Amino acid sequence: MIALFDSGYGGLTVLKPILKLLPEYDYLYLGDSGRAPYGNHSTENIKMFSEQAVDYLFSKGAKLIIFACNTASSTSLRYVQEKYLKGKDEQDRKILGVLIPAAEKAIEVTKDKRIGVVGTKATINSKVYEAEIDKLNKDIKVYGKACPLLVPLIEEGWQNKPEANSILKKYLRDIKNNNVDTLILGCTHYPLMIKNFKRILGKKIRIIESGEVTAESLKTYLERHPEIEGKLSKKGSRAFLTTDDPTHFKDFTEKYLGMKIKMPEKITL
Repeated sequence: MIALFDSGYGGLTVLKPILKLLPEYDYLYLGDSGRAPYGNHSTENIKMFSEQAVDYLFSKGAKLIIFACNTASSTSLRYVQEKYLKGKDEQDRKILGVLIPAAEKAIEVTKDKRIGVVGTKATINSKVYEAEIDKLNKDIKVYGKACPLLVPLIEEGWQNKPEANSILKKYLRDIKNNNVDTLILGCTHYPLMIKNFKRILGKKIRIIESGEVTAESLKTYLERHPEIEGKLSKKGSRAFLTTDDPTHFKDFTEKYLGMKIKMPEKITL
């Protein structure tokens, strides 16, 4: 099966377009809402959380794990890849992230070579987007802005409240002042506020969400790697796991993402 891991609900914005594009596969989603947001934790803790999630998902039969969390991708992805994908295991299972597809798409669409990135403190402080974009195009300027209050607001379902919009306006002030023409939503929770982003930034700034670009990237990846694709079960099953309240998880998913799901299972990592 394909498993997606996020600190909470944000990875659902990645899962939804993946399900639309590649519905035939079995999927398992794990949202660690009990410890969200990851962005305010230390790098050491985020690595520990990521390891625990990977251990659990592989034990459940996952062959491909997607870190549908920018914070985990920026701080822990390479670490867990080096730990879990050694020798024969590298042929039997894979761990992917959401950063590179978003960075590549931003490079493709920017005209003025000025890209903004918004994310959690951990993601922005890691400067991973700057590093990845610089590898591909050294002429592009990248401007990062940490938005630490957004994930807690979204996890509480407050993303459309006036208070959240006011906070977002303040966060985006620096982005607008730097005259970027492309903005990467460097947190998979942020698409749940996409209308607010578009209203504040206007039509001239292109906004890159991880969901659709990750779905397209996954499709291409599976086409290029039949050794992994052939190991994936294709019964169209979907299962959801959470480390917090399953009822709240189900209600949030159905209300804000329009995804009808079975009651998630509560687990402890």
